[in-house]
Amino acid sequence: MSLAGAALRGAPWTPAAVAGGAMAAISFVSGVILPGSASLTAALCLGISVFAVVAAVGAIARPDVGDRTTQQARRWSLRHPWRFALYPGAAAAALTYPVQLVFDHEGVIGAAWDAAWNGFWVFLFTGVIGMFMRGRKRQ
Repeated sequence: MSLAGAALRGAPWTPAAVAGGAMAAISFVSGVILPGSASLTAALCLGISVFAVVAAVGAIARPDVGDRTTQQARRWSLRHPWRFALYPGAAAAALTYPVQLVFDHEGVIGAAWDAAWNGFWVFLFTGVIGMFMRGRKRQ
């Protein structure tokens, strides 16, 4: 986990926040405009997920940027994309748990279940994109 955390040092946090906020806003506004009910919880969880994926992928996209320790951690992340993907997945689950608990009123177990699924999807997307990036860096 320390290598994954070091790889995320210097991640593009501002673009990740903009992308996550934009997705959350688009999701909520489309729920208001389109037939059906708008879900603030779903919009916030989607925004957190996009934030985590953009930050993680942006961190490993340029492995030769940063100090020597960060570069080594990012190269490690490209060699082990699934291990690296655990960190953003766990972070997304930890961030969405209070959102699920407070806004969705599902209870402790239901919120944990939904947060775990959200973390799983972030883990899956980050791992798959990391695998493709690993193949691209070898060429």
